[in-house]
Amino acid sequence: MKKFAMCALTLCLTLSGGLAVARVDVDKDYKVLGQAQTPETAGKIEVLEFFQYGCSHCYDFEPAMKEWKSRNKAKDVEFRYVPTVWDESRVPQAKIYYTLETLGVVDQYHEKVYEAVHEKKLKIWDPEILKTWVAQQPGLDAKKFDEAYNSFGVNNKVQRAMQMTKAYRISGTPTVTVAGKYVTGPAFAIPDGRRPDYARVQLIIDELISMERKKPAK
Repeated sequence: MKKFAMCALTLCLTLSGGLAVARVDVDKDYKVLGQAQTPETAGKIEVLEFFQYGCSHCYDFEPAMKEWKSRNKAKDVEFRYVPTVWDESRVPQAKIYYTLETLGVVDQYHEKVYEAVHEKKLKIWDPEILKTWVAQQPGLDAKKFDEAYNSFGVNNKVQRAMQMTKAYRISGTPTVTVAGKYVTGPAFAIPDGRRPDYARVQLIIDELISMERKKPAK
């Protein structure tokens, strides 16, 4: 009976890097981009999370993504957040992220921005609200933040994020991409049709990385 039950499961587990990972199926657990994108980090398997600070699903997903990052220290894997920029209205959110990145304080303030939006209900993309919020953050230099926010470098990164949003055909957030070709995320792991299985998303990401490692080098 136990053997039958195990075979009936769609999660046929294998071992990769000492972790149990689930077999994944294309068009169910992930999809393949029609045109693969070249990773920006040469020699690495890029894992990107396309997100928006104003997205409640991204906020809910962040603890799972943070946990996944904490246990994935492989030297051949590079993780990056990419703010989703569909149009000009999304630019302020992207600028907030890239300002934090420029100042080297993403780890300290990324979650705090989410909390400001979803717990304190602040429209932090409003310039005056953002200015007030920044001034209230211990350890965050308001002058340096403002300079970085309006810098050429941050604006360039935002334009690149807009290009990537289109190139990766991002239609919703959060979305995770692997190796510039595989697209997955919580929307691919909703077994009951209601709430995403974040543990399943982590397993899918792990398996896509494993699949990419097994491909012969070009």
